[in-house]
Amino acid sequence: MEITIEELKILDKNSYIIYDTRSEIEIMHGEIKNAVCISEEELLKNPPQPDKKIVICCTRGQKSIKTAEKLCKVGLDAYSLKGGYIAWLMSEIEREDSVDFCKSVEKSLQKKFRKTIFSKFTKAIKTYELIKPGDKVAVCISGGKDSMLMAKLFQQLQRFSDFDFSVKFLVMDPGYNAENRKVIEQNAKKLNVPIEIFESNIFESVYNIEKSPCYLCARMRRGYLYNFAKQMGCNKIALGHHFDDVIETILMGMLYGAQVQTMMPKLHSTNFEGMELIRPLYLIREDDIKAWRDYNDLHFIQCACKFTDTCTTCNNEENRSKRVEIKQLIAEIKKTNPLVEKHIFKSVENVNLNTVIAYKKDGVKHNFLEDYDSKK
Repeated sequence: MEITIEELKILDKNSYIIYDTRSEIEIMHGEIKNAVCISEEELLKNPPQPDKKIVICCTRGQKSIKTAEKLCKVGLDAYSLKGGYIAWLMSEIEREDSVDFCKSVEKSLQKKFRKTIFSKFTKAIKTYELIKPGDKVAVCISGGKDSMLMAKLFQQLQRFSDFDFSVKFLVMDPGYNAENRKVIEQNAKKLNVPIEIFESNIFESVYNIEKSPCYLCARMRRGYLYNFAKQMGCNKIALGHHFDDVIETILMGMLYGAQVQTMMPKLHSTNFEGMELIRPLYLIREDDIKAWRDYNDLHFIQCACKFTDTCTTCNNEENRSKRVEIKQLIAEIKKTNPLVEKHIFKSVENVNLNTVIAYKKDGVKHNFLEDYDSKK
């Protein structure tokens, strides 16, 4: 059985419980208030007591239908939320007054989140020289919490900056589901971000690729972003990677790639002359981004592939699971070492080459034995 958002709204809130069966990463990008987060397998294995209606929510209201049917067979009053999280999300977006709401969001960045977000944003820009006078920056928006926050921060920065630079807000549609694209457009309108949308057929192009289609998709999207940005007259593209992305990348490289490397705050493009990639959220913690999102009652989705319903900003399913493992590892270590995140970040700033067996520079590998004897 299915139940719509409209039908749910007229019910007594104490008469039902929503069980959100989406993946951990999906829920991390946007939660349903007061919902119980649980996997489909766990819900079927340990069904709840039959004292309330059970409303099951998946990403699009498709997988949840079968789950509801199975629970109904064991005597529970179970329903699938029609349209899933996407339908719930659209309902939340449409209920706000955009003008007053936008002003409130902007005020929060200058007041409540000035220290944890806006100041760290400007610090990264100054520390790593991410923006210079005359720059034209394409702020790349995927529709998630990170890139939408970055867009608002750039708008704030333009108002208070002591030098001139210009900004374009770029959304590349690689073949989103219609619902995903509508969510991005509605959120941009609600937050007064004047987006420019470019379309491509990347999802279709990689759909039949058997070996590493997600990796190829990510590489193609990066190239399209550079190309579109250059067409807009920009010399830089800004991506929404944050502090947690940086430290997780460091550990993933060490534990799974047998190498010490980091996600750089800026990079010159090797294929698009004169273009540069910058990461202005480099010093901002993900927990602070979530706090800003939740404080303003904002709701976002992942950049979702219409074929797999998984995040296209990750290279593949294996990397997504590895990133979750790294997040859990850091959280566990943090219980006994509260500074672990800061130490991981600082470790790649404090590399002592005198104590490194080997390292690479410009693609050439060097070994400590090269000048070992000369140091006698």
